[in-house]
Amino acid sequence: MPDVHLASEVCIGTVVATSGILIPHAVGGDIGCGMAALAFNRSASLLKHRKAAEELLVNLQARVPIMRQSRDRVRELTNALKTVPLSIPALSKISERDGRWQLGTIGRGNHFLEFQEDDDGGLWLMVHCGSRALGQAIAVHHLSCALTTPTGVSYLDADSPEGHAYLNDVQWARAYAEWNRRCILESVEALMQELFGMEAIPDTMITCDHNHVRLETHFGQAVWVHRKGAIEASEGKPGIIPGSMGSYSYHVAGRGEPQSLCSSSHGAGRAMDRSKARHAVNVHEFHKQLKGIWFDPRLAVRLRDEAPSAYKNIQEVMGAQRDLTRIVRRLRPVLCHKGA
Repeated sequence: MPDVHLASEVCIGTVVATSGILIPHAVGGDIGCGMAALAFNRSASLLKHRKAAEELLVNLQARVPIMRQSRDRVRELTNALKTVPLSIPALSKISERDGRWQLGTIGRGNHFLEFQEDDDGGLWLMVHCGSRALGQAIAVHHLSCALTTPTGVSYLDADSPEGHAYLNDVQWARAYAEWNRRCILESVEALMQELFGMEAIPDTMITCDHNHVRLETHFGQAVWVHRKGAIEASEGKPGIIPGSMGSYSYHVAGRGEPQSLCSSSHGAGRAMDRSKARHAVNVHEFHKQLKGIWFDPRLAVRLRDEAPSAYKNIQEVMGAQRDLTRIVRRLRPVLCHKGA
């Protein structure tokens, strides 16, 4: 994909189709990581005022934590997640412990919650997060059971008990990640009602995920399609492609391009690794690149590796995949809640 960049074992921004085998590294550790977007019934001009923006940022830190919930806000897993067992007791134990405490949290790295303005002045919420500790634990466990090809690729036989167990756990992690995003949306909806008397518009919700594997048919053959940092872009499929903290994001519809396995980029993609970005971007430059966007200035030192210049130009990425997606809506960042 045009946002491709280096990562351990398999690059982020890669789509792989296999027959008969599963490649956990081609899904990654944050299984089910993805995006959700929702519009509100008020203009984005509300957040042009410092008082409103600061009040919102302060409350977001409590309502949508970065790492774990406070004791009085711990959520329960859905019945669907409770009744579908994970493949081994150790993973179930993590789901009962960390899974509950981390529901409704964002996580660090490139995960974020952002308020955005569309070209008509409308206010949108965008959330990027995944399966938190569960996805990583699932990936680590199944890689320990994997076989290795002569070229060093770790894989599972899709028809073996190990393959079936991995697929079960991937589906569990995707469902958990989806519920995590919905918990965040619910928390923010309630907060916006309390602070500003505004409501979300339910039928505007868009969701997609970009780290998964599933059975699909391409070129007349059933194959296991692995997407690591790529979204499904089948004909008409709604999707979300974020930029960086300081650049546009896009709502899109897929074009169903067969040669891309009906996929597209999941974002802008990194232009610099985190270490290089921290050396290249000082605090003054970081503030300069985030001019006009509200964020917690106390985090500037630690967020330098998320500076817009650390990412590729999102407009160039979108231009490179005109045959993969159709742009439905462009959104400008207004306020960003992010961990470091």
